Amino acid sequence: MIYSIDVRIEAPVRPTEVTDRVTDAVANLFPNAELEHESGRLVAETHSLDEFSDLLHEQEILDTARREFTKRGDESGFSFALKKQAALKGVVNFAVGNPDELGDIEVHVTVRDPSVDEFIDHVVPPTRDGRPITD
Repeated sequence: MIYSIDVRIEAPVRPTEVTDRVTDAVANLFPNAELEHESGRLVAETHSLDEFSDLLHEQEILDTARREFTKRGDESGFSFALKKQAALKGVVNFAVGNPDELGDIEVHVTVRDPSVDEFIDHVVPPTRDGRPITD
């Protein structure tokens, strides 16, 4: 599928944290992201969620991801939050409820083409009995 998206990733870096560990956490989930350190946070940008999609498929959490993507979305894109500690181990763990004391990785996806729903279907296809539905 050909698509046009912008992904902005932000993660706070607390004074008690090692900046390189936060960098590693983001890079584990978004290996193609361009990373920049700003005052007290890490900011990254990418134009692909292909590797992230692969992780969601491998972990078999497509339904969870779809629920998170549609919970905080609109006609221009969607947002979700991830746990830093899990990301450091290369594991996707969506942050729900209260933010972690070290802060969560916030991801904002702006979709220009195709529609947001079509892009979500590409990243995390609908499932039946836990398996992606293929037409």
